[in-house]
Amino acid sequence: MLLLMLLLMAGLEVKHFVADYLLQAGWMIAAKGRLGAPGGYAHAGLHAVLSGAVLLLCRIPPLPVLGLVVAEFLVHYALDYAKAAYGHGVDPDEDAQRFWALHGLDQLFHQITYVVMIALAMLAAGASF
Repeated sequence: MLLLMLLLMAGLEVKHFVADYLLQAGWMIAAKGRLGAPGGYAHAGLHAVLSGAVLLLCRIPPLPVLGLVVAEFLVHYALDYAKAAYGHGVDPDEDAQRFWALHGLDQLFHQITYVVMIALAMLAAGASF
């Protein structure tokens, strides 16, 4: 079960890097703070779909995977929306400390989401703690 946990963690970390830093387009970033704009939903959906792939590759049963990706979509969207709303207008050149603190807090919350997802995925796979 330790191997499963490590594979899930590594897979979700790589997925996060790909979705946040390689595949996130400018139109996604620009829309995160606006309810109803498609960019934030597309970004959260990308995370959910890629997380689903990681979970399925790690042989987590499909029904729990569905629940986890729906939950991740909702949590990811809410975190990004909150960051965009709270950090609106924070210029990294003028207020670098606040900008990076907000960015770091956002990333921390996403990582905590993965810890919860891994625990639930392992329970679904029959692990005991």
